[in-house]
Amino acid sequence: METLLIDDDSIGVFLTERLLKREGFAENLASFASAQQALEFLQNAPLHELPQVIFLDLNMPVMDGWDFLTALKPQEEALLGRCYIFILTSSLAHSDAERIHEFPLVAGLIRKPLDGEQIQNVRAQLEAALNSK
Repeated sequence: METLLIDDDSIGVFLTERLLKREGFAENLASFASAQQALEFLQNAPLHELPQVIFLDLNMPVMDGWDFLTALKPQEEALLGRCYIFILTSSLAHSDAERIHEFPLVAGLIRKPLDGEQIQNVRAQLEAALNSK
């Protein structure tokens, strides 16, 4: 599965990458420490090279996860049904859970640290979405 991880925490990225690989979830995994770099990648990638899954950290310097999602709005229609974004956050703020509904590309919110059960839930959600097409 084509997967993109966007997180500025190098230790978190290392652990998440290991977990995704261990769970057999990410045959092709790319990571970006900057939401701006990830946005540029997505805006310049041909449609057939877009990731199916994006794990997006909310709290990052310069461009946070919400800024990233807002900047992605012009491409939203082309990405819907092709790219599923899962927010990764350590925040327990109810407002974060509510705000994800403003962004149709967001398929869910996952509390950090990511674990195997959460990965299996993401897989099941993606399989259901892809089988319903």
